Amino acid sequence: MAAHNFFVLFFISILLGLSVAQTPRRKIIPRKTITSRSVPIENLDEDDTADQCREPYGFFADARQCDKYYECIDGAITEKLCADGMVFNDYSSDQEKCELPMNIDCSYRPKLQTPKPSLHCPRQHGYFAHEEKGVCDKFYYCVDGKFTMITCPAGLIFNPKTGVCTWPDEAQKVGCSSEDVYQFACPIVTESTALTHPRYADPDDCQYFYVCINGKIPRRNSCKIGQVFDDLLLRCEWARKVPECADW
Repeated sequence: MAAHNFFVLFFISILLGLSVAQTPRRKIIPRKTITSRSVPIENLDEDDTADQCREPYGFFADARQCDKYYECIDGAITEKLCADGMVFNDYSSDQEKCELPMNIDCSYRPKLQTPKPSLHCPRQHGYFAHEEKGVCDKFYYCVDGKFTMITCPAGLIFNPKTGVCTWPDEAQKVGCSSEDVYQFACPIVTESTALTHPRYADPDDCQYFYVCINGKIPRRNSCKIGQVFDDLLLRCEWARKVPECADW
């Protein structure tokens, strides 16, 4: 009986050995075998690792240049470049997407391609400040090197850091401070002043008034059409209710 069990176990072990031997194993691909280059390796810097595919498929940012990226297809790599003025969005390797630089952090790869300027456009794409010193509320929107000039709403200036119109104190642009733009200085606030952000009528236009942030930084605001700022009530009212602005 013991001999019979021995032969049964021996026969089963042989079958299991054959089964394991015949089971196909997953192919392990070394990193180097999924890396190809669009330029000879001798033309690359020693510390340049951006020429390698991190994955067999996807889009990957260059290590130093914000508007350069790579497409990997089955391990084969192709170098690509965003349109002048745009930079690569490396948020997801599944998407090939270039955006304006104010939306992307390029601090760790600050290099960019050589600009291709045209009239009012330092680069082919983007938002750019007016060239004239002291012109704070106008800027250019460039597409394919063709510009459109845009004027900010009253009281705001163009912020080149964000590409939108903001308050002068937020933009912090040289020559375009609140005092430069408004020609208005907030009166000194005393301790008896109840308001943290006091309001003052615009001396030149009944529709407008200034809000002094923390009593120091002026921001120009507007009442809606048909209304004026009441300097006594410190709010917008219909023009007929404010004698000094009744004919506005």
